[in-house]
Amino acid sequence: MALLLKDRDYALNEAGELRSVTGAEELLNEVLFRLTARRGSFPFLPELGSRMYLLRGEKPRQWESLALQYAAEALSGLEVAVTGVAVTWEGDRIRLAFALTWQGLPLSVECEA
Repeated sequence: MALLLKDRDYALNEAGELRSVTGAEELLNEVLFRLTARRGSFPFLPELGSRMYLLRGEKPRQWESLALQYAAEALSGLEVAVTGVAVTWEGDRIRLAFALTWQGLPLSVECEA
């Protein structure tokens, strides 16, 4: 069981208490955290996070393959497989939609780079 993060803060339930999650929802919470945290930004856990922020400095034709590489790197150690990514450019934002598999169950998560 873990506390749910939403918009970089803990989410609350209807009663105003911290919301906890389990199972696939807990895994997706951890996946999203690892994909959006900058790798190297935690001094005592330098391998935590991803390098998605580096996509902006790369050519758009490389974004998909690099996003898959960065996601696999960020999610190593979790029992989840990255099976695909869709990359779109919206204004000044790079949107990433990842397809995942966990215990035979297809999951998806979206984030920005």
